[in-house]
Formats: sequence, structure tokens, C-alpha cells
Amino acid sequence: MTDAPATPPRAPETAVTPRLIATDLDGTLLHDDKTVSDRTIAALAAAERAGIEVFFVTGRPARWMGVVSDHVHGHGLAICANGAAVVDLHRGGRIVEVSPLERGVALAVVDALRGAAPGTSFAVERTGGIHYEPQYPPLLLDPAAVVAPAEKLLAEDFVTTLCPHTAGRHDDAREPDGPPRGPHSPTGPEGPAFPDQPVIKLLAHHPEMDPDAFLTLARRAAGDLASFTRSSPTALLEISGPGVSKAGTLARCCAERGISPEEVVAFGDMPNDIEMLTWAGTSYAMANAHPDVLAATTGRTASNNDDGVAAVIERILHDGAPRDDR
Repeated sequence: MTDAPATPPRAPETAVTPRLIATDLDGTLLHDDKTVSDRTIAALAAAERAGIEVFFVTGRPARWMGVVSDHVHGHGLAICANGAAVVDLHRGGRIVEVSPLERGVALAVVDALRGAAPGTSFAVERTGGIHYEPQYPPLLLDPAAVVAPAEKLLAEDFVTTLCPHTAGRHDDAREPDGPPRGPHSPTGPEGPAFPDQPVIKLLAHHPEMDPDAFLTLARRAAGDLASFTRSSPTALLEISGPGVSKAGTLARCCAERGISPEEVVAFGDMPNDIEMLTWAGTSYAMANAHPDVLAATTGRTASNNDDGVAAVIERILHDGAPRDDR
């Protein structure tokens, strides 16, 4: 079990008809091949037609949202980078709100983790793309990234040293197995939303540690500086600004709409979903979920590959209230 940060108290489970569905993507809504099934597409559209808003709440950056950009309706918004960014998918993935990780804090985290877990390497996710250290594993990395020590990647003048006119504008770059970056990049078709490219996430990888042990160690070493979580099966940590989480940003979006926690149904599979799942009035762990997620939720559903999210949505639309769909 991991040492989880404090979260808002769980709302009491009721038979209230849901007004909003909040779902993680990888390991939850998406199949393992990163596709959305026809059944799930139909269920999401049916929920929106029934007046239930759908929010995608993910650790993915804005530029990786093309896989679901056609399946968000109405508001068009998604919560990305574990709550650090709100993205308008109707406007080409443009970032409309950001909760940055301050550079000084990120540097302090790097220093703390280097001391606590020698061999840790880092990547820096900015609104314009990801950059990483030479030792960082080349997994789903932006081919236009800068490779340099974390201290250089977090330097105050880092963005301007890339190129004063093109910093972050890698419109021809492609994600591995993905589409061209252009329309789904945070630069977007209308120009950069955040030209100074604030840091939205620091990633830390260890080549040998157990993933949960690494998360526990990192929280003990630097948990007073930033928010730590993980969603990868490897020892890869995702680090955001203090208090930034999927739950916090989702709660704010719901409050703006007059939606209470007990009117929210949430789905997830990994530790970065736990705060959101414990905040929502009704929550579902996928059959493939991490043990901590299974312990944190009010219900269970089928795996991501078996369309567990769609199964619950179909039940909600049929019965008017959610129930366990194992």
C-alpha cells in the first residue's frame, strides 16, 4: 500500500441520478491498444444526450488527447496532466487553464530525490512539450525534445534558449504511433496558449525500485514540496504543484456547474485516480485496477478491455442510478 496524501472526505453514496461522469483514460476508458471501442463511443454519446456531462480526467498531456477529442460533447473540456491543465478539445486541444509546478520547487524536488534514490532520472513536461535527461528511458517521448540535465531543463531561461521564435512550436513532430502534433498541441492552430511554457509536471524514473516503494520514498523525502503520484506499471513518478490533483481540478469544474460530489460517478485504475475516486459520490475501480484503487472505490466494473466504463453508463441510463457492475 502507498502513503496517499490527504483527500477531501468521500461524499455519502446515494441513489442520486448522476449529472457528471469523470473517467480516466489509459487502463480505464481506453483499451490496451489505446483505442476507444464502438460500445464506449456509443455510451458516452448517450450519456451526453441524457444530460449527463462527461469529463476525461487524465495524466496525459494536452497533445496526447487526439484519441478522444472527437468523443467529448457539449462543454468540450478535459482535465489533463493529473489536474495541472484544463484543455478545450473543441479548440484543438488548447490549454485554457494551468496550475504550474514552480521551477524552484521542481529543482528542490530533483535535489531531494537524487539524494533519497540515487539513479533517478527526470523529465520535464511543459505546456509546449516534454524534455528529459540522457538517462531517462525513451518511452513515448517527443522527438523534438531537448536532452539535458534536469537543472538545465528547469533553468529560468530554458525556453528562450530553444529558439526565441519557435520555442515549443514543433507542429511537425509525431508522438510514437500517433498523429501529427499540429491541431492537438497546446500551441494549437491559434498560436501558443502559454508562450512562456510553464512546467506542469516533473517525471522521475528509477531503473530498479518497486513502483509503489519509489512512490512512498518520494513522498517521504519531498511530499511537503509537491504532489506525487504514479500511473505507470514501472517506477515512474508524476510530480505536480502542491495540492494539484485530478480531484481538485474536477471539484472546481463541478462547483462552477453547480454539481455536487454525490452527483458525480468516477472511474479509474491507478494511484493517480485515488483522490478523484474518493471525492466522487460513486466510484468504480476497473477489474484491472491497482489494489489501492480497489480499496478506495465504492463499486467495481469490468476491465478496460471489456468496456467496464460503458457497462456502468449503460446501466445508469437504463436504471437511472449506478450500481456495482462486476
